Amino acid sequence: MIKELALIFFSMILVNNYVLVKFLGICPFLGVSKKLDSAVGMSAAVIFVMVVATAATWPLYTYVLEPNGMSYLQTITFILVIAILVQLLETVMKKFMPPLYKALGIYLPLITTNCTILGVTILNLDSGYNYIESLVCALGAGLGFMLSMVLFSGVRKRIEDAEPPKCMEGLPITLVAASIVSCSFMSFGGIIESIFGA
Repeated sequence: MIKELALIFFSMILVNNYVLVKFLGICPFLGVSKKLDSAVGMSAAVIFVMVVATAATWPLYTYVLEPNGMSYLQTITFILVIAILVQLLETVMKKFMPPLYKALGIYLPLITTNCTILGVTILNLDSGYNYIESLVCALGAGLGFMLSMVLFSGVRKRIEDAEPPKCMEGLPITLVAASIVSCSFMSFGGIIESIFGA
């Protein structure tokens, strides 16, 4: 059981990274990764919402929606749960962490529509994970999101210090850098496979 949980956890961080491999959550990835502080703050908020949303949506689907033949309401129900959690998080951050709240700006309410969080909650069920596996998957996916945000924050800092050609300034060089960072994660598949034999 521990081996399976470790495989899920590390593969979500490195091999099946939702941002760099599955290309979900690109909006905050490109929008908030300019500064390390805001990247870490956004990542912590996403981890919290992702884990708590998984903790709430898995039993809701398993014990309420599916047994009553209402699994077609899965997406809208999950979005409502995520929206409630984000509203709660936004209220807490506004009261206790005003600088971070201001730094995240419009991207904080956009966590509600962040397809990474919705993707994790739905793909946990599609993968047939039990409750513990789903929580481990959500935590791993959240840490993978943080890893990609922090790494890309460093890359963007280097890009700002460099002088790219005029035609590559701004979004073009950012997208090229993101694709190179994404390609660097391809090598982790073999490492995880050799360690866990998956």
